[in-house]
Amino acid sequence: MTELTLEDFRAAAEYLNGKINRTPLYRATTLGKLYGCELYLKLENFQKTGSFKSRGALYRISKLTPEEKMRGVITASSGNHAQGVAYAAQFNGIKAKIVMPEASVPAKINAVENYGAEVVLYGNDYSDAKIKADELARLENRVFIEAFNDYSVITGQGTIGIEIVEDLPDVDTIIVPIGGGGLISGISTVSKILKPSVKIVGVESELSDSMRLSVKEGRVVPHTSGNSIADGISVKYPGEITLSMVSKHVDDIVTVSDEIIAHAIYVLL
Repeated sequence: MTELTLEDFRAAAEYLNGKINRTPLYRATTLGKLYGCELYLKLENFQKTGSFKSRGALYRISKLTPEEKMRGVITASSGNHAQGVAYAAQFNGIKAKIVMPEASVPAKINAVENYGAEVVLYGNDYSDAKIKADELARLENRVFIEAFNDYSVITGQGTIGIEIVEDLPDVDTIIVPIGGGGLISGISTVSKILKPSVKIVGVESELSDSMRLSVKEGRVVPHTSGNSIADGISVKYPGEITLSMVSKHVDDIVTVSDEIIAHAIYVLL
């Protein structure tokens, strides 16, 4: 496995500068009082396309050769990565095709199409959609853009960690959601390079806790046991790369129920 360095993350940050938003780190005073801590929220909902996914997609596509750009790109996603790739492809003048699960949120489908990408609806979840996307990538000779199991994607997502440590030098704990593990792999790796004492805690839906099980077993263990309200992190299995990085850099992984997730959404509203 490749060991990403601070220089790798700095290079990604330099490339993304001016192409994405440096999102605010907002001190949530009321929530901090409620939970008895000094609490900050990294507001990636203010990012291009509405999520952090545009960071990794832009940086990954920047690594394509001219010949690969001519072939076009394809990916599978339930929504946020789909929008990130569609946006990055449009930004670079590249044709994109996105395979999304049939039950994807209509607003996310529309957003992907508005970025100029072609949408193919297939299957019940991300895993089904990825199988179809892999097939189409072979048939149409497109470049598949991984959602999480890719070093350039991970490095792009990890620029969030640089911003957190720069904006809050005395941060002691960073809590990160886990789907396939790309976000937490990047944030945990660069944050611990910049501040070795920081604790990284991952959070998974208890209905899709494949990363927690995989770390425990020391190998990729697929697991989904139902449809979660957190559809964006409902991933059946992590990647080999993300499993390796999470095992090395993440201090703890906890799971939460759909009821707790729904309550958290209510509190944030």
